[in-house]
Amino acid sequence: MAVKERIRAGGRSARIQSAVHDAVTRLSKTTARDALTVPQIAAEAGVTPSTIYRRWGDLPALLADVAVERLRPVGEPEDTGAVATDLRAFIEQYAEEMSSPVGQALMRDVLASSGESFPGQCCTFTRAHLATLAARAKARGETPFDIEEVIDHVVAPIVYHILFDDRPMTPAYCHQLLARLRSLPQTTECAD
Repeated sequence: MAVKERIRAGGRSARIQSAVHDAVTRLSKTTARDALTVPQIAAEAGVTPSTIYRRWGDLPALLADVAVERLRPVGEPEDTGAVATDLRAFIEQYAEEMSSPVGQALMRDVLASSGESFPGQCCTFTRAHLATLAARAKARGETPFDIEEVIDHVVAPIVYHILFDDRPMTPAYCHQLLARLRSLPQTTECAD
């Protein structure tokens, strides 16, 4: 179900959104995901269940909205001084965060909701970080990598294995994926 009311920045809507997001986060620490209910979240947030249904439509959409907010980057990717090491650091951190139990739960919440663009928002976050890294490379006079190639050949396999396989997301595996990139100069040796 689509979100019926867009949340505005500031004011009552922002306070309600914050209270509901905080309630989901608090309850998720003590309650299994499949045991969470809209009435329970509403009571914890101090709002009525109809407020949640009106704003988010259903529980999966609310959980996806909370997950997207938690997956939103809080800062710029690390600047190591070179495109290859910038990208390596970003991919290692991405794989580590997304493969953690919290990261896996957030990704599953994002994918469980229908009718909204929650997965697209997460893709936008990743693309924006990669664009920052590519722009830094260009500003330093380095050849920037192809963002779509990184998405297709590095990010996509990481996400697939996190969601559908038990493959550990080791730095060595990330380095193997990065080594397949044609648009990234392989000038530095990756330490496993």
